[in-house]
Amino acid sequence: MTSGNTGPHYSPFTLGGGLIFVSGQLPLRPGRDTTLAAASFREQAEQALSNLRAVLASAGADLSQVVKTTVYLTDIADWDELDEVYGAFFGTARPARSVIATGPLHFRFRIEIEAIAVAAKTAG
Repeated sequence: MTSGNTGPHYSPFTLGGGLIFVSGQLPLRPGRDTTLAAASFREQAEQALSNLRAVLASAGADLSQVVKTTVYLTDIADWDELDEVYGAFFGTARPARSVIATGPLHFRFRIEIEAIAVAAKTAG
């Protein structure tokens, strides 16, 4: 099993069994910038998905390889806007997805997203 760049107590991703397990991605801008905590849900969702895409790229993958996501929302009322932003990022890819309403998230963000992707692209 191998991991991406190591953070203080977790890795952004771990490889195992031919899969990439991506840790929950918050809408942090590079450098742990928490200023988006006061931003709109759309801005937060776009940043969290951009971070997911960046972690996948560092693992040698892209969004088309994602087979499952779990999205944590502090307010389930954000579901429709999530669908719009999520659809724009994933395009025709349709990974399995769970959306879970939570209590507060770290830094008062409104969204966190984790994913599982296949490690190698398949022809086809």
